[in-house]
Amino acid sequence: MRQTLVAGNWKLNGSKESIQTLVKGIADGMSDVDGTAVAVCPPYVYISMVADLLDGTEIGLGAQDVADQETGAYTGEVSAAMLKEVGCQYTLVGHSERRSIYGEQDADTAAKFAAAQKEGLTPILCIGELLEERESGDTENVVARQLDAVIELSGVEALADSVIAYEPVWAIGTGKTASPQQAQDVHAFIRSKIAGLNADVAAKVQILYGGSVNGGNAAELFAMEDIDGGLIGGASLTSEAFLAICTA
Repeated sequence: MRQTLVAGNWKLNGSKESIQTLVKGIADGMSDVDGTAVAVCPPYVYISMVADLLDGTEIGLGAQDVADQETGAYTGEVSAAMLKEVGCQYTLVGHSERRSIYGEQDADTAAKFAAAQKEGLTPILCIGELLEERESGDTENVVARQLDAVIELSGVEALADSVIAYEPVWAIGTGKTASPQQAQDVHAFIRSKIAGLNADVAAKVQILYGGSVNGGNAAELFAMEDIDGGLIGGASLTSEAFLAICTA
């Protein structure tokens, strides 16, 4: 049986003071979280600090991105080995903001996925469609294309040691949320596509939903057969809101 995972993506937010308060609040509330794995993804500069704050807890640590290169003249980049050394277990790859704002292509995301796995990190592969793509009926084509880039480079078996996060771009930070059935339909499509290549991998891989998840809608979303948790943005910035989702 797949374990539920709730991961917080803090994006470009936080200070030493606010993060100390946030982590303490989450850690103090973990006694009420039963059977759900929890992870947080702070900005790069706070990863080491958060690793220290999480010491002795069961909360996982992730990065928000990773370089597709191991070492060399790549100013501003951070490698998977570096992230692993400072305590990360996870890293996001292919978040829609990396794709839309910074021009990351499917092949770039696939390379980052492979680089993360090579160093023993668990990549959280973000996939999802734009509003116009949903309205034109292209959701499944877009999601399949983004997934295929990883499968073609790393093989379907690599997905067994990863997490997939379906994030409809139109629902990220907008307050709009896919209905539980809309989300389930896409999650089921993703799992079915993988099952067509390897049923064991499909049964194992965690598929999270992301897009304006909050304490009020999390339980209904997570109750869906193929939704294994959430990748949480804005609601992960306060311990009360984040824990409400974790306990859902």
